[in-house]
Amino acid sequence: MTPWKLAEITYGQVKVGPLPQVAVLPLGATEPHNLHLPYGTDTFQVEVVAARACERAAARGARILQLPAIPYGTETNQMEFPLAMNLNPSTLARVIGDLVASLAKHGVHKLLLLNGHGGNDLKWVLRELHGSTPVHLFLCSWFRVGLDRSPGIFAEKDDHAGEMETSMGLAFFPDLVKLDEADEGSVRTTRFDAVAKGWVEITRPWHLLTTNSGSGDPRAASAAKGEAYTELVADRLGAFLAELSDSPLDADFPFQKGS
Repeated sequence: MTPWKLAEITYGQVKVGPLPQVAVLPLGATEPHNLHLPYGTDTFQVEVVAARACERAAARGARILQLPAIPYGTETNQMEFPLAMNLNPSTLARVIGDLVASLAKHGVHKLLLLNGHGGNDLKWVLRELHGSTPVHLFLCSWFRVGLDRSPGIFAEKDDHAGEMETSMGLAFFPDLVKLDEADEGSVRTTRFDAVAKGWVEITRPWHLLTTNSGSGDPRAASAAKGEAYTELVADRLGAFLAELSDSPLDADFPFQKGS
């Protein structure tokens, strides 16, 4: 039993309180990850990161609650790959909105959406819910938390099922990783310079972009790299969650008080 995981605690424990100050909702996905990682990779990873961050926050005295992960995300650009399981953005937003309403009903008014899937574009959900709920929402994609330090851990920058995610797999679910079967993760370039430079955006059809759904070479991955990046991310997130738990919900939240 882990006292900050809702799925593992009892109503008897909840009744004696106190209620958490902060909830964490991990958001995963079910999709192909090259030829060597399982379909549940995004969900497995975000659950590990959430658990370690909440553990660190709890050790700092935070009243924290880890909600069960949502194992599906937006896959509209991966649907040519068999068994990618899609929730349209509007559907995912409705699910999040209903869970936010549940937290509001129970008096939990701070929520971190901990995203583990690059296809989830969620900033607009925060904007849509703003002002309609007493719950203050924060959004974090865990894989971006340590980007300033990732060049010292990983040999190459990747996008999907490359060195970073494969290292996470080797660290936390090695029995499900088949690294000797991996595709090298090469991708095609766009014909448009504006898209390549980033000032025109598209949604990328992954069956055309990649050979076997991977973007980035996974072959330099190691369990030690996955553990190192996870520790970095968990330390930073745990400190943030503790700070968020301690912060009063006054009229100036989330800003500093005016002078």
